[in-house]
Amino acid sequence: MSDIQLLEREEDIEKATNALKAMAHPLRLKILCALKGNELQVLEIVEHVGSSQSNISQHIEILRTKNIVESRREGNRILCRVKDAKILKLVANIQAVFCSESS
Repeated sequence: MSDIQLLEREEDIEKATNALKAMAHPLRLKILCALKGNELQVLEIVEHVGSSQSNISQHIEILRTKNIVESRREGNRILCRVKDAKILKLVANIQAVFCSESS
């Protein structure tokens, strides 16, 4: 018998595919890295990621429609956070594999 374990449930396959598609854009991956386990204002994300507010907002909306990020309004601020801890684990694994160690 083989040690290969496949995603068998269609629901799991769909979730994984949606997450990977959403994360495949460099700016969206940067947004997720900035959020990590934090809840940040859109303007804080802009500072971390280095793009325009309108561009960041568009990408956050894509992440929101893919059920990766959720946001809430607090006064005139919009706060965002990663919705599922599994996404945080995936981002951490991506960083561990692909990020250069600082010297």
